[in-house]
Amino acid sequence: MHTSTRCPWPGNDPLYIAYHDNEWGIPEHNDKKLFELLILEGFQSGLSWITILRKRENFRNAFAQFNYVELSQWSDEQLAQCLNNPGIIRNRLKIAAVRTNARAFIQIQEKFASFDRFIWEYVAHNPIINTFTEHKQLPAQTDLSVRMSKDLKKLGFKFVGPTICYSFMQAAGLVNDHLKSCCCYTK
Repeated sequence: MHTSTRCPWPGNDPLYIAYHDNEWGIPEHNDKKLFELLILEGFQSGLSWITILRKRENFRNAFAQFNYVELSQWSDEQLAQCLNNPGIIRNRLKIAAVRTNARAFIQIQEKFASFDRFIWEYVAHNPIINTFTEHKQLPAQTDLSVRMSKDLKKLGFKFVGPTICYSFMQAAGLVNDHLKSCCCYTK
């Protein structure tokens, strides 16, 4: 196999290529980064990931650098101010979910010592390494993402459907869905 090939989805976009090569599918264990990914995946629902990626710095600035402790205490007014921010996706329900999810995130940390410990338990603390050869083989959701979604919803999270959870699993490296021919497959 030619080692310089990569998954087809980043195309020629330098931002997308950098994300593909340096973040997507690489196991993430930092709680703050996991929170950011979960929130951004929720905002991505119904949109393309490149749209979110291009606005990621705006999201960070709008949402206190994804400081979930601070966000858990935000007022309705602070959330409402985000609706006036043209640099982010201005969806009232998704914005409200940031505070809701921050609170649920902290409850998980209190119960399991970290969100990382909780979320990685779904894959027994080892990434699932898939062996897909074509992009069309990648699932939108799996039985595991359905279970994760149900569990997160029971714990109070919003915008964590099975497809969002699977995208989160891919982004956070709980699952490696780089194609076998991709230069990042073995990272």
